[in-house]
Amino acid sequence: MQNLDINNSLSNKTVVNFSKPYTQMVFVQILVSLFLYVNCLMIYTFLKKEMFREETRYILFAQTLLVDSAFMVLSDVLLIGGHYQYVIHTIPCLIICTAVAVMSVCTPLTLVAMCLERYVAICMPLRHADISTSRTRFQGLLIIWSISSIIPLFTLVAYLAVTPSGALLSYTVCSVELMLRKDWQAQARAIILQFLFVLMIIIIIFVYIKIMTAARAASSENKKSKGLRTVILHAFQLFLCVMQFLTPYIEMPFWKVDVMVFVNVRYSNFIVFIIAPHCLSPLIYGLRDEKFFLVLRHHAMCGLDNGKLKINQTLNFNRHHKCQR
Repeated sequence: MQNLDINNSLSNKTVVNFSKPYTQMVFVQILVSLFLYVNCLMIYTFLKKEMFREETRYILFAQTLLVDSAFMVLSDVLLIGGHYQYVIHTIPCLIICTAVAVMSVCTPLTLVAMCLERYVAICMPLRHADISTSRTRFQGLLIIWSISSIIPLFTLVAYLAVTPSGALLSYTVCSVELMLRKDWQAQARAIILQFLFVLMIIIIIFVYIKIMTAARAASSENKKSKGLRTVILHAFQLFLCVMQFLTPYIEMPFWKVDVMVFVNVRYSNFIVFIIAPHCLSPLIYGLRDEKFFLVLRHHAMCGLDNGKLKINQTLNFNRHHKCQR
């Protein structure tokens, strides 16, 4: 496959010129470090408050933070390895690539689950407590991870089926495209991803229409409009997440034109379609959610904002308001 040719010959054609994108690499590492810091702070905030650990939307949000952080670390490792043409054993490479593939599907599915949770909370508020239980949360997470594993496991099994056993003992520059040795593997993977993407888009459109319809007839207009904005942001985030599957097809034409243009395009795709969509989750739920933002700010400032009383008042008010409903 052409992506394999790219990875195998990149060192021969660009080893001298790789000093030029050094600034780009440093910039990417700064973005990744900032992203991981914010995510770790939000995970810490989630773990510190029992109230967050009891609500479905915060549990899904925490899963998104964990998955995105692990995905970002592994993707950055692959980027650095490809940049410096560092070779590793094939078996660890397959494990890393499979994990990256699982997490790349898990994030969009979790976004869809978060949209469905908002649909139940806004359109069926009286049934929300009965539907959003610990049992349904466990079942939902199990479904998300099961579906996320289908495509990576299929890719892994197909790779092992067409690869000689001796190849597993070799060393290679690790890349996700390494597992797509045959055209039919890439085509089958693309078909499954397209089907999954269409299904997720249909669900999000359905949720948006239902919330929009409920917003017109409901008394709590502000809550509904905020729910609509959340769904729209999730749809945009989902679009960026799915676009990362198309980046190899965007990059290949530039490989034929100029190698350094190809390298620049790959860095741009990494920032726009990998870093950017995974940075939206903290924005959507970490900063726009009043309860979470108060606790987050308190921990970010190491408790120096004297906002603990305000946090408790806000959380108690929301808990009392929820019980009244």
